[in-house]
Amino acid sequence: MTHRASIKDVAALAGVSFKTVSRVVNGVDTVLPELRERVEAAVAELNYVPNSAARSLKSGSGTTIGIVVDSIDDIFFASLVRAIEERALDRGMGVMVGSTGFDPERELSQLTRLAGQHVRGIVLAPVGDHSSFLTPRRHTLPVVTVDRSIPGFDSVTVDDYSAARRAVRVLVDAGHRRIALVGHDARLQTAQRRRDAYVDVLTENGLSAPGDGIPEVAPSPDAVRPVVLDLLALPEPPTALFVSNARHASAVVSVLHEIHRTDVAMVSFGSFALADAVDPPVTCIDQNPYEIGAAAFDRLLLRFDDPTLDAVAGLADTSLVERSSHLAPPNRQSPSAGKRYRP
Repeated sequence: MTHRASIKDVAALAGVSFKTVSRVVNGVDTVLPELRERVEAAVAELNYVPNSAARSLKSGSGTTIGIVVDSIDDIFFASLVRAIEERALDRGMGVMVGSTGFDPERELSQLTRLAGQHVRGIVLAPVGDHSSFLTPRRHTLPVVTVDRSIPGFDSVTVDDYSAARRAVRVLVDAGHRRIALVGHDARLQTAQRRRDAYVDVLTENGLSAPGDGIPEVAPSPDAVRPVVLDLLALPEPPTALFVSNARHASAVVSVLHEIHRTDVAMVSFGSFALADAVDPPVTCIDQNPYEIGAAAFDRLLLRFDDPTLDAVAGLADTSLVERSSHLAPPNRQSPSAGKRYRP
């Protein structure tokens, strides 16, 4: 055949009605054995695959989970998606993944597409507050948010504030007094809470952010390079960096190695590939994204059984993984003060 086989093609080859084909492929046991054998032979010959999307539209119950995250190549979300996919496959369900690129309009477009494809439910890392779209559909399209939250919806997050305090405290306890925050994006709840923790720890210790304040950084890992170079070119540059997300932390490590500044201490909020293999290995807050994904899927299953459940704000544990990147000597004379590195 030059086209994908349809139920009509199977019915014609088997010499039966499509209702009979439908009963066979859906496991209905009232079909005569002779007819069942003819249908199964036709299905095998034509390599027929049932249209699950069409069946879900008819039945009102899909077999696919939608996942919408910032970026599918982000190590945090890659692990989170893997947890959801593994659990979905164990239950005979599939997943459909889309990314927002940190763009609220693109996020709404992804949500609209998934709703139109009749997914059973959605796990969402929200950038914007799309309550006006989600709330009217809450009983027919269950949503669990991860990493960030939307009021009135289930969420699985971490205590960003407490974890970030712990990260900055480690640098203060190591003797650092000029600590810069890298990776701040004021649009995101997580970034705001981590910034608040950073500011509070500095204030409690009579410290302030180096330079003119806390620089904003675009989501792209490439955006972190000029920020780091500008910070290290200050007359009194930071001796330590608190990097508020793993995506930027990986880029910071690359920059520091490139310019031979591994004497600058750092702590990352979130682990990343090779964080334990670089020299010095990176101290980080481990969020366990796999656990977050698993918890979000389990909550979604409960929503399938009872869409009227009250929203629950679940908190996943974090841990501080102490390696040695935070221990760089805080009093070492910086060779980069006032120096501009070539981009």
